Amino acid sequence: MGKPRKMIIPMKGIEMMFLAVGGLAGVFLRYGVTKSTLLIGALPVNVLIVNVVGSFILGSFAILSQQWNLDQKYALLVAMGFCGGLTTMSSFALESANLIDAKQYSLVMITILANVGLSLAAIFGGRALTSVILGALK
Repeated sequence: MGKPRKMIIPMKGIEMMFLAVGGLAGVFLRYGVTKSTLLIGALPVNVLIVNVVGSFILGSFAILSQQWNLDQKYALLVAMGFCGGLTTMSSFALESANLIDAKQYSLVMITILANVGLSLAAIFGGRALTSVILGALK
């Protein structure tokens, strides 16, 4: 008996447009934030900023999409497109590797803890703030 096959459902044209528009907007914003290096002391924070902001937006969107029962195409626009284009694991990994190459081990630990910890906190913060706002609007 073989493995069950995954059924691939082709994406509709409008869904591709939502994904592309969201992704393009996220990529342009990430480029704008990361094109010039921002430092706090010797710690580069550009990638941290886009990862935390993108995580906050994603957390907020998760609550909005549930509360408002949004169509899946909006998840393509905001979650996969915009937040996927804005946040960047590969840049975070490269930045960390560059710090290791420069033997900046304490900055590597700060970068890793800040990106992971603050991104998680931003998801929870976005969800919490959006839940409070929606609760106040009822």
